[in-house]
Amino acid sequence: MTAENPGGRGLPRRSLPALAVLALLAGCAADPAATDRVAANPAPPPSVAGSAAPATPAAVPSVSAPPSPSPSATTKAAAGRGGPVPFRAGRAMLGSYLSLGGKSLKESLALRRDQLGRDQSIVHVFYPWDGYVPSSEPAVARSSTLMVSWHGAPYAGINDGSSDRNIARVARKLAGMKRPILLRWGWEMNGDWFEWDGTHNGRDTAGYVKAWRRMHRIFREQGADNVAWVWSPNWNSGPNVSWNRFQRYYPGDDYVDWVGVSGYDFYNETPKTLFTAVCAAYGKRKPIILSETAAVDAGGISKAAWIAKLSSWVEDTPAVGAVVWFDTDTQEDSAHNFRFDTDRKALAAYRAMARSDRFSG
Repeated sequence: MTAENPGGRGLPRRSLPALAVLALLAGCAADPAATDRVAANPAPPPSVAGSAAPATPAAVPSVSAPPSPSPSATTKAAAGRGGPVPFRAGRAMLGSYLSLGGKSLKESLALRRDQLGRDQSIVHVFYPWDGYVPSSEPAVARSSTLMVSWHGAPYAGINDGSSDRNIARVARKLAGMKRPILLRWGWEMNGDWFEWDGTHNGRDTAGYVKAWRRMHRIFREQGADNVAWVWSPNWNSGPNVSWNRFQRYYPGDDYVDWVGVSGYDFYNETPKTLFTAVCAAYGKRKPIILSETAAVDAGGISKAAWIAKLSSWVEDTPAVGAVVWFDTDTQEDSAHNFRFDTDRKALAAYRAMARSDRFSG
């Protein structure tokens, strides 16, 4: 998402064609034959993402598309993975970024606990690159996993060593929290809406990888062994061209604990369309986290129906180990309300998902 607000978030409205071809889509489904057509989205309105026209879908290079695993093979490969935040086969953690109008984080967590009958398995927060990072998150229960989206920065200022002190400081802060943390740095790097994406860094995808590995090393040196590294592209790339494929930004299996993906149904995309390409590319080797997602009511499928589709897709996709809802009605640059309790049916659908066996993790 783009255009940061004080809460650290914003909304990318550049809706581009999906990255994968049908052969890749089959790799993440429980039934390899159960594929879904990836359709090109209409050009977004100028007020949202300029006048960019939809690009022509391009096939993902074959080298980045692993063989389609069976569900059992996928589950076995991901079992025991996840680093300090372990993946549990057959179970998915369910959590949220929470920013509800007129409520503190503590109050928002209490409301969701009352509605769902359970605590958040993951609580998602955003920290600036070189600003204030707290020493603790007292509102977040110790039984919940903290997911920190740490803002990125231009690659040159990381790779030249000038940011080492800041990186080490943040590493010590997170280590000092003495709790398992999912660290999502420089997310949606394959978009064109952040200062840390490839477009704003001279198309230097290798520079992103180098920066990630440098930070990973510094965290290790600082003893931040409670941190699980979440690499999290957007579901489609902007621009949708070969140099900007999400695979080109991947730091390598030794530097990633979880693979995340951001995806919203702004143009009536199904969960399968949004998440299958990333899941198929990495789900055999790494547990998958839907690190930002939410449904909107925008003249298409209802929010309740989309939540039901999401629950069903996760049920059929064993590589998914976590889902994090973007639960807010305070997004300053968007008319969308991403809360799941905007109407009775949506709340009932989300409650049913939260109480299912699949989401008992």
